Amino acid sequence: MIGEKIYCVHMELHHGQTIERIIRRNGFSITELARLTNVNRRSVYNWFNQRHLKPEIIYRIGTVINHDLSSVFPSLYQYDEFVQQDIAAKEEDVANQELSADGNVWKDKYIELLERHNQLLLAYFERSSATNADQQL
Repeated sequence: MIGEKIYCVHMELHHGQTIERIIRRNGFSITELARLTNVNRRSVYNWFNQRHLKPEIIYRIGTVINHDLSSVFPSLYQYDEFVQQDIAAKEEDVANQELSADGNVWKDKYIELLERHNQLLLAYFERSSATNADQQL
């Protein structure tokens, strides 16, 4: 044992298999992940078979399953970077929800205006037809 060299074989992390383990451990189905990431199931299986995935794909998966993958892939993300991107994404979601809420307010007002317009048209046509009936008598 003395003088014996110990060789450490660096095993490269298989991105796809690692992601698959995390997905399954967190209870997500392939169908659900495909739906959340807006891809088909075949794409998800292809991701699982790839040794290297683009950081954008890993980030997208982490975001939809609400899992910080910076600890799993430290060579791709620094902790701050992943958190900052996550904060930016949440801020964008909030802004989109506010716009959506504002859009719903205007949509509701528009529908209300259309309904009032239709009521006025009905009243006008009822009076108009009553006036024509009186004139014909």
